Amino acid sequence: MMGKDYDAAVMAVGHCGFGMGATPNAMANMESFTAANGPSPTAFFALPLVGSLFIDFVNASIITIFINMLS
Repeated sequence: MMGKDYDAAVMAVGHCGFGMGATPNAMANMESFTAANGPSPTAFFALPLVGSLFIDFVNASIITIFINMLS
């Protein structure tokens, strides 16, 4: 889905970080991976936006929908 290039590999590492907690974990995973393998500006631009901005809006809307269903 993300492609088969280096940026996709760094985003996959970041996704593993999300699985371990939150956006700071994803950033730490990507930082340690890129320290050994080289920079990835695209991944460092896309992943924090998705992890901190877009997911918050989606989460708020899902919570609102379920609260309205249960009320």
